[in-house]
Amino acid sequence: MFEQRIQQHFIDGADLKYQAGPVLSKPLSQAMQAVLVCVTSGGKILACGAGISGVLAQQFAAHFIGRFERERPELAALALTADMTDPRADGADALERDVFARQVRALGQAGDVLLCFSPSGQSAAVLAAVQAAHEREMTVVALTGNAIGPRAGGVEGFQGGKGSSSGGSIGRSLRETDVHVCVPSERAARIHEVHLLALHCLCDGVDAQLLGEQEGFI
Repeated sequence: MFEQRIQQHFIDGADLKYQAGPVLSKPLSQAMQAVLVCVTSGGKILACGAGISGVLAQQFAAHFIGRFERERPELAALALTADMTDPRADGADALERDVFARQVRALGQAGDVLLCFSPSGQSAAVLAAVQAAHEREMTVVALTGNAIGPRAGGVEGFQGGKGSSSGGSIGRSLRETDVHVCVPSERAARIHEVHLLALHCLCDGVDAQLLGEQEGFI
């Protein structure tokens, strides 16, 4: 029984990634360009995530300051801190709504990028960070999903780029100059998996632009 259940997880995860690729490739390309413009102009990336998504924010900062798959000069990135064990962090009733916003107001400058993760798109803490980033004239790259709310109806007909009505309150708060990468799924676990792949795409794209294509890679 457990083997079949495990196999189904792999099938479901692979199926979502296969279907979401054509939907998310354009906004991810836009996100990559926003990040590149920022770091090549002397700016920095502030990354934050609701609850367990904070791990992805930390991973992104580690890849930028350290390395992804190749050695390169350090790039400026910082993961904003919060309690990743808050069970309500990805909802409208997060315990600390200003936990990221205060850090954005303290550290963010015009030209910087806020990279934020919220599987539901409803995190009050992430929404407040987005609003603070707009006050600082920063660009926002938001990775969201539909983990809470009515059934999205699958990938068909889904539009995941700028101005998308999906991705909850965070998606609706974005400006035309922001980038929205919204995973068309209701399951938080599946959305986390695609967010991780999206993070890898961003890091790989930045390396390819800064270092050139590498033989044997995509």
